[in-house]
Formats: sequence, C-alpha cells, structure tokens
Amino acid sequence: MRIDLLAPPFSGHLHPLLAIARELATEFDVCVLSTPTAQARIRAAGLRGRVILGEADDRVLTDIANPPHAVKSNPIRMSRQFRSVIALMGRLKTELEVLYAHERPDLVISDFTLPAAGLVAQQLGIVWWTSMPSPCVIETPDGPPAYMGGLKPADGWACGFRHAAYRTLVRSFKQLIFKLYQRQIVGLGLTQLYRKDGTEHMYSPSRLLALGLHDLEFERSWPPATCFVGPKLYTPATYGGADPVFAPDKRHVLVTGGTHLKWIKEALSGATLNAAQAMPEVVFHFTDGNESQNQTLSQHNFVRLSYVDYEKHLAHYDLVVHHGGAGILYYCLLLGKPAVVYPVDYDQFDHAARLEHHGLAVWLRELGSLQTTVADLLEGRRQLSGCQRFQALSQQVLGDLSLSSMTNLVHTDFGAHPLCGRSLDLRLR
Repeated sequence: MRIDLLAPPFSGHLHPLLAIARELATEFDVCVLSTPTAQARIRAAGLRGRVILGEADDRVLTDIANPPHAVKSNPIRMSRQFRSVIALMGRLKTELEVLYAHERPDLVISDFTLPAAGLVAQQLGIVWWTSMPSPCVIETPDGPPAYMGGLKPADGWACGFRHAAYRTLVRSFKQLIFKLYQRQIVGLGLTQLYRKDGTEHMYSPSRLLALGLHDLEFERSWPPATCFVGPKLYTPATYGGADPVFAPDKRHVLVTGGTHLKWIKEALSGATLNAAQAMPEVVFHFTDGNESQNQTLSQHNFVRLSYVDYEKHLAHYDLVVHHGGAGILYYCLLLGKPAVVYPVDYDQFDHAARLEHHGLAVWLRELGSLQTTVADLLEGRRQLSGCQRFQALSQQVLGDLSLSSMTNLVHTDFGAHPLCGRSLDLRLR
C-alpha cells in the first residue's frame, strides 16, 4: 500500500508529518512530498522524498511565512497573503494531477495548509486525510473561535454571545474571501466552503487528524471526522552547528521565537539581553531558529545561538520562553517544563490562551515584563499548577499510541487488523 504525505517546508508543519511518515513506514510504502528546501530533512528522517513545486515557490512560501509585520486578523494583510497562497495552490494542483495520472497512491495525508492536495485526491477518488498540528483552528458550532486574539471559554451568557458573534465574523470573512476569489478557488476544486453539516470542505471528510491533546483544547463540538492522535514530535538531525553549552552550577532559560516571523526576533533578543543583565546568576540562551547559520554570540550570561534542537536539548532548561508554536508547546508539555508564552501571530494567541487557562504558562503581554516574569517563575513567586498533570497526560498518550497509532488507523480504514476496535480518539480525564 502506498501512502503520500504532503507538507510545506516549515518545521511546524513538516516535522509532525515526518513523525507520522516514520510510523507508517514501518508497514507501508511511504513517500513525503515537499519543496526543495525540505528534502534534506526528509532524507535525515530516513524517508523517501519527492520534490514538488520549485525553488521559486520556496521563496514565495518564505515570503508568506515571514512577512515584515504581524498579520493577525487584519483583513487587508490576510487577503494579500491569500492571493499568494491561491496562486501557489494552483501550481500545486496542476503538478499533482500530472503526477497522480501516472503514479496513484492509495492514501494522501496532507497538511491543512495544502488543501489543494486533498482536493486533487478527492477528485481522483483517492482517500484523503488532513493533518492538523493546531486543532484550535478547526471551526466548530460552539466554543471560542480561533484567530480572535486568544479567546477563552465563555464565563457567562454575555461572553457566550460574543463568542457566537466572533464565530459568525470568522465565517463571514471566509465567505467574503470566497466570493472575491471564487473563480480561482473553484479552479482548485473547492466549489463550496462548507458542507451541509457545517464542516469545512478544505478539510478531509474522512479523517481530520488532530495532532494534539484533547484535554488541552477547550470544550467544543468537533467535526465528526476529527480524530485526536496525540502530538507528533520529531526533529530530524540536520543541524551541524554548535550545540548549546550548559554550566553545571547555573540555571538556564531558553528563549525562542520559532523559525519564522523574523521581524520580532531583534525585539525579543533585546528583551532577553535586558533580562540577562538584570539576572546575572541565570544563563539565557536565545535561538534564532535558523538551521542554515552556524554562529554563537556570547555576552556574559546571554548567548545567542543560530539553532537549538528541542528534542536534544530542551530537557536541560529550567524555563522556556516561547512564541506559542505547536512544536515547542508540546515539547514543553512532554518534559513538564514551565513556560512563558509570548504569542506574535496566527494561532499562537489561541495556544497562549489554552496554556494560561490550564496553568501551563504565563502569557506575556508586554516584552518589557519579561525579566520580572522569568524571575517570579524561577524564584517560585508564581506557580504553574498544570505542568505535572499535562506531562503525565502527554507521556500516557505517547506511550499508549507509540508506533501503532497511525498504522492502526490505516488498517481500520483499509482492512481488518487486530487493533481495529481500539479508539485512537483519546479523551483523558
């Protein structure tokens, strides 16, 4: 059985898909499709890769992921990004139609940011699943919607009414974009935004793989296809630069803004340097999240590194300051690390709301408060009550599912298997 997995080259989307592919490759013929810049990481994962799109498209993707400013819910900036995405999806659709006319997989698993891949598969009668590293962005008929600044569960009828208004606003904006770009969107194979049951056509009707913990999410009525399969954590060993150095008699804080959103990096680095100067007894490591560089800049107890491999080194830190990306979020949960979350854009505010609500991180609203927040957590003046519980939940999910999770799911949908009766949609209480 052949399974194709597709993702853009960004770590937060590609790496979870590589984790899935490594599980599936134990039993199936697996191929990972992504752009040229992703191929080294695919090979490092021990997987077979295929190039889709080209170097020019890699540059377009970089421009989309690294705008010179925050996009947030700004309709003009979102629309500008959407135009670039639509053009890219059109090229992806054409390329996949040619490929699948000659080489037809049995199953396509595509990251949610590549809906064209799923629509092509659906058009050709190929089973299609959607991979969703951030379940919070899935539209539901109730609960707080995403992309509205990090909403928390309603604490009364007035708040519930506002949530309903925000849900309507999100849907109305999507419908407006659909009308403005209807010709281009229909050309991708998406003739309607929503199915009769209210679920989104851009996600698979068969399996919507939620790569997270159900307990972390707020209570909502999930689409029927949603299947929580636990966080998929994997970092391919492709970085050949200097590793962080840890002093045995010091406490260490990691500060990361992820691999994108470069416009915030200097401000974040400056705030980290100020905190380091105010706390000489603590070592601060700031990472640019750039594997292509290899430089280390040290200034007393402030060290700026090109890249830090979370899988290898996160366990050595006493505290993590991060942007709310799904990867670093779940690495911290798995290791029980207290965190400070400073969201910048996209779904990061929604992740921050969940982390704060469950006592897993302090949501930093202003960079100027970084030093006092870090000091309060390290000195015990602020406590995070949820770290131990969610560490146990994360370890339980990963231990229960292990290598059989995705293979079991494939066998469940494609044929009999001894584990078929076991639900992978874990709701741990």
